[in-house]
Amino acid sequence: MDSRLASGAASPVSLFSNNSSAITTPEPDSDNEGYATLAPSTNANRKYILVLGGLGFIGSHTSLELLKAGYSVIIVDDLSNSFHDVLSRVRTAAETWCKANRKPMGEIQFHKVDYRSKAMHFLLESYSDLVTVPSETAGGAPRLTRQSRISGVIHFAAFKSVSDSIASPMAYYRNNVCGLVDLLELLGKHNIFNFVFSSSATVYGTKADAGKPLREEDLVHHATTYTDAAGRQQTAMPDVSGLQSPYARSKYFGEAILADLAYSDPRWRIIALRYFNPIGCDASGLLGEDPKGVPTNLFPVITQVLTGDRPQLDVFGTDWATRDGTAVRDFIHVSDLARGHIAALAAGVDAPFRTFNLGTGNGTTVSEAVASLEAAAGRAIPARLAPRREGDVGFCVAANERATKELGWVATESIAQCARDLWNFVSNTRAVQA
Repeated sequence: MDSRLASGAASPVSLFSNNSSAITTPEPDSDNEGYATLAPSTNANRKYILVLGGLGFIGSHTSLELLKAGYSVIIVDDLSNSFHDVLSRVRTAAETWCKANRKPMGEIQFHKVDYRSKAMHFLLESYSDLVTVPSETAGGAPRLTRQSRISGVIHFAAFKSVSDSIASPMAYYRNNVCGLVDLLELLGKHNIFNFVFSSSATVYGTKADAGKPLREEDLVHHATTYTDAAGRQQTAMPDVSGLQSPYARSKYFGEAILADLAYSDPRWRIIALRYFNPIGCDASGLLGEDPKGVPTNLFPVITQVLTGDRPQLDVFGTDWATRDGTAVRDFIHVSDLARGHIAALAAGVDAPFRTFNLGTGNGTTVSEAVASLEAAAGRAIPARLAPRREGDVGFCVAANERATKELGWVATESIAQCARDLWNFVSNTRAVQA
């Protein structure tokens, strides 16, 4: 998930006031006042992808890539950790790209809604139509049912800060786990069964410290038979190892819930995408990582140093067993990551539940990542060496062969390109400190 709560909405009207809070989220409204004012979509033939948390960092980039690929998009975001003007930036970037490439652009709609609120029922209903279906019994009368125009859901509306989750675990379990359960039940009632889940490499826990790329089989929720690198048949069994934070546990619980649901109900098709370290920005320079709260990820922190909002960068941990002592991460361009969601929607995966790593397969140390941005910006970034943070691991790199083979997806952008695109966004949208 790309922001602590990246949900949101306002087409054609806002259903709620924006009751934002720091770590505890706005609780879903308890009454129905104002729900009926939600206007339905007028195009009965159009199919949509519902993007929950679609104005956050990863959500906005995925919404853009969906539009570029010809999908129509419904964005739901409560704006608690994102900004409304991101919507116009997504639209502008999509229109510019589609015009330049002579591609048709899908429709984009937006609703400012907490995905856990009762308003979601009315929103989903507004994107459905009454249809007649034959009786399930011989000679029985046809019956009316609702058929949704939403063909798939991508769920980004989760909290994502490791440090915040340690300080306020109940907020994370309430939003990331309880909210997910309620959402799945609601989608099932509206006959929406195609679901892409925003997961995280943190679910691997201390297995990351083995010092080798992580395979999807390193964490499974049901016994899984696979072929290893040597061509031997293996069976992976469920085995959790050293989850380092409530955030990581919330993602693990989410995956487990989804796996159990998919294996119990064959109508569901669920893919969980395990993100490694998304960075960079869309090449247009219009979108970037811009949370309302205090950022904790490396590159948005560096952004604040470059703009003078922070005096220096704290490099946490310089005594890891790596080539320069700083932690190794698999930094992936956010646009590559976003395109992984398009691949997941389109893939004909022959399994009710399937996990995929989205990473480059290459490890970069924190010091090397900082150097790449120094090169892009043409200036030094002041840094302070600091102790390790609770919940961190020293090595986390993806094995991405499954995504390549089954989704036809490949990460193409380099760490240097990530840095150049981020600097393009910063220099275009921020006052940069000289």
